[in-house]
Amino acid sequence: MFGPVNGILSLIFWLLSVGAFILCVWALIHAVRIPSRAFPAAGKQTKQLWLIILGLATLFTFAAAVNYMGIGMGLPSFFTIVAVIASGIYLADVKPAVNEYRGGGNQGPYGPW
Repeated sequence: MFGPVNGILSLIFWLLSVGAFILCVWALIHAVRIPSRAFPAAGKQTKQLWLIILGLATLFTFAAAVNYMGIGMGLPSFFTIVAVIASGIYLADVKPAVNEYRGGGNQGPYGPW
């Protein structure tokens, strides 16, 4: 009905939606695994706030990936774009700052052993 170009574009946007969902899940899993005290110690927002932001981001990108209520399979919605930006900010800014406060493991003078 719409030709092969529309099918290819739909596939590309679906792959982008799945990629955005994976990005948000990665950020959310990382935030869950980091201790709460690491966020204020690194000068970042609280863990609870980041969990809410990343949880909503994951929800919106999941909805886009599965085409819930027409959100996906077309041009990315405003919420999907904001979700990717929020996850990108977490992964680029917050994740490196809080990684040094990660608990567990023995630390030697040259790193973990």
